[in-house]
Amino acid sequence: MRLFVEVRQSLGAFHLDASIAADGGVTALFGRSGSGKTSLMRVIAGLARPQWGRVVFDETVLLDTERSIFVPPHKRRFGYVFQEARLFPHLSVRGNLGYGRWFSPPARDREDYDRVVELLGIAPLLDRAPANLSGGERQRVAIGRALLASPQLLLMDEPLASLDEERKGEILPYLERLRNETDIPIVYVSHSVAEVGRLADRVAIMAGGRVAAIGTPSEVLKGKLLSAHERRESGSILAGIVRSVDGQHGLATVAADGLLVAVSDPALHEGQSVRLHIPERDVMIATVMPVGLSALNVFEGVISTLEDEGSGVVRVCIASGDAQIFARVTAFSCERLGLIAGRPVYAVVKSVALAR
Repeated sequence: MRLFVEVRQSLGAFHLDASIAADGGVTALFGRSGSGKTSLMRVIAGLARPQWGRVVFDETVLLDTERSIFVPPHKRRFGYVFQEARLFPHLSVRGNLGYGRWFSPPARDREDYDRVVELLGIAPLLDRAPANLSGGERQRVAIGRALLASPQLLLMDEPLASLDEERKGEILPYLERLRNETDIPIVYVSHSVAEVGRLADRVAIMAGGRVAAIGTPSEVLKGKLLSAHERRESGSILAGIVRSVDGQHGLATVAADGLLVAVSDPALHEGQSVRLHIPERDVMIATVMPVGLSALNVFEGVISTLEDEGSGVVRVCIASGDAQIFARVTAFSCERLGLIAGRPVYAVVKSVALAR
């Protein structure tokens, strides 16, 4: 799958001038409110016609203003999941899912329906009305409805933005399964560093209607492109497999990028593929092997880069195994410890600080 989008549009005082290319997996559009994420998404979906633009999906031209080509939304076969679930209140969960199946090609059968229901864990909800569902449950049903329309591409516009932290934690594992167990490419809009780091393969940071940077989450979710609040959530993204689980203590050992990482998460199971987000603010640096710590993760490595972020803060990148672990320390601590590129150090991370 290859998606190419190029748009120029003036909306009052706001000017959208952006282009992106995506090749399968999860491509995230990340940025603050008003950066142009949803405007770009609406052009991809065919819900907006820009003054100038071009959208190509797998060599099929969906929009080309210079050639007066515009394929309407219902012919693009793209699924769209909004911030709010937008379920039909007069239909049960089963009825809402059936509405999605109405748009599916005839070749689709019961097996597809059962697979989506299992994938999203919504079998116990089938006979309930939307009014009797939690926010996370409603979003899972909305995703299921979109999947049962057999989309070529799934567009998700901040699907967790209206949920509290508990509901986000409920639905994120299902989004991970969706990414891992289907071959449907996803364009995902969000302003959450942790959310994007956990789900995305590629991130386009938008600012002022333009794409300011594009790359992997670890490459672009850092530095001056982020607000002070966003930088607090930035960090390393490690991908790995659960090697073992200690059920008695609720701990799992994850083999990720050449490291063995202890994670406090009783829901993990052996053989499971996971991504770990290590916030920079939760990483301590030691110049000698620390002892007598409660932290279970001590990674030996070498400082590869240091970046002065101003305001007395230094961002340190530590190469450990095949991973890059980032830490944010004060300039005073940097000087006191004599931190320089090439120096061997230890990165210390509490297992409870790790998010998957």
